[in-house]
Amino acid sequence: MKTTRYYTCEYCYKEYVPKRRGVQKYCSNSCRSNACRLRNSKNQKTNSIKPLETKVSNQAEKQMSLAGVGNAAAGAMLANTIKTVFTKEDNKAATKGDLKRLTEKLLGRYHLVNNLPVNSKGEYPYFDLQANVVVYFKPNN
Repeated sequence: MKTTRYYTCEYCYKEYVPKRRGVQKYCSNSCRSNACRLRNSKNQKTNSIKPLETKVSNQAEKQMSLAGVGNAAAGAMLANTIKTVFTKEDNKAATKGDLKRLTEKLLGRYHLVNNLPVNSKGEYPYFDLQANVVVYFKPNN
């Protein structure tokens, strides 16, 4: 006579007859899936707490010191100085003053014409934007 051996499900704790001998821990696939979800949610909760504790302890260990601030300021000044020295004048950023002078020059009435020669009186050619003609005169500066 064959005796049936019953196992207890590790998720719902009901007795069941296993279909696979010795390797089955749960009575059904739904219990197996639910147990897996439960294990993963517990692992996520414990894993999410541990990094927070280490972050808090690391922040408590790192304190700002006057020497550290001084070193950071000196390093930033040195880097800016090196950048200023080794950057060509053509590649430097335009300042507000540069843009203001450029705007004033472009909005002016007369613009120097470089490809025309100076006349016999020593006057330079300028293009008049309002009259659309070339005029000759000596600059004031």
